[in-house]
Amino acid sequence: FIIPIFPNSDFYFVSMSWIEYNADCDFPIQNLPYGAFTLSSGETHIGVAIGDQIFDLTAATREGLMDNVVEDSSVFLESTLNAFMAAGRKNWTPARKRITELLSKENATVRDNAELRSKVIVPQSSVKMVLPAKIGDYTDFYSSKEHATNVGTMFRGADNALMPNWLHLPVGYHGRASSVVVSGTPLHRPMGQLKPEDAPPVWGPCRLLDFEIEMGYFVGPGNDLGQRIKIENAEEQIFGVVLMNDWSARDVQKWEYVPLGPFCGKNFGTTISPWVVTLDALEPFRIKGYDQSEPPVLEYLQDSSDASYDVALSASIKAKNMDSPAVISNTNFKYMYWSMKQQLTHHSSTGCNMRPGDLCASGTISGTTPDSYGSMLELTWRGSKPVTLPNGEQRKFLQDGDTCVINGYAQGDGFRVGFGDCSGEVLPAIL
Repeated sequence: FIIPIFPNSDFYFVSMSWIEYNADCDFPIQNLPYGAFTLSSGETHIGVAIGDQIFDLTAATREGLMDNVVEDSSVFLESTLNAFMAAGRKNWTPARKRITELLSKENATVRDNAELRSKVIVPQSSVKMVLPAKIGDYTDFYSSKEHATNVGTMFRGADNALMPNWLHLPVGYHGRASSVVVSGTPLHRPMGQLKPEDAPPVWGPCRLLDFEIEMGYFVGPGNDLGQRIKIENAEEQIFGVVLMNDWSARDVQKWEYVPLGPFCGKNFGTTISPWVVTLDALEPFRIKGYDQSEPPVLEYLQDSSDASYDVALSASIKAKNMDSPAVISNTNFKYMYWSMKQQLTHHSSTGCNMRPGDLCASGTISGTTPDSYGSMLELTWRGSKPVTLPNGEQRKFLQDGDTCVINGYAQGDGFRVGFGDCSGEVLPAIL
């Protein structure tokens, strides 16, 4: 009952699980994303989302359900996914296959054993999700051509929108790993230096707080210092993907970023969704990326494979007096000029050592139309075109009490591979 849907790949799926869920559920059996969660007892486990439940991998391992599946099943007894990330695809694939078997409609092992089922199936509503990995390093890229063009046009004009290096390499900067938080964590409006027009800088709360629709991905085994990850091997180093909001203090960033790039305008918080969706789950949604023939990229970055993904993304805002979030942007992960493989290849091209649990991000993802722009900076065009919410309020940038929610999913035939929410509320600045 396990059907390989790609003859030359290790991706497997079954169409139905004995756990019930709706067709528009983010977490069908075709998905099976990994995460870490804390039980009411205070113990943190590793698990897989299925419908509105969790298959508790830690408990399943203790019950012997993961015996002889991976080289060392103790990776599932950890409180983070780092050890499993380090184990590589030779372990990721059989683990996914075994979990699929246990959750498939035809398999009675857990389905018909009430005592076992009570130990290994946990309602998502009963746990607290935590960061899936201990993040050693975080790197943010700038790889959406539409976004880079929009921002460049605002500040340098259309003729000089893209910097000379942009079409030759994946531009990126090193972010702050310590302030990456899991969805649902509120963040305070940052304080910072602000530069009024024709006046000296002042100290105060950020006035131009923004969200950025991004996708992040976790590194798997990694590479030794001095060794490079080559483009043909880069995909084996990507454990899985999450939604991301890389919050931005636009006014703080504008004053500080020359000549070394973002610093305090970006280091106060980055939100990620808790469930890590594997590349196996995204396999059916591969698409061809951008034409990179003019100018041609250097050989070490050349890649003829379908390395982009069709994942619909949205951003919503919920003001304090609104009952539910209102969608203000719809974009897609396919609007990436530089792929995850190219980003990782370039990052390690100097011999930089990537480590299990390192986090890399796409940069803001904007589409080709104004309603598909991935930030308030673009949606309101520097505040000149405010967004009107359903309650009549207008937004140029985010206000205190606003909750920003990023969602995403890839639509299959009768199922979707989703990511859950990536949300955070803006709290007032601490003066």
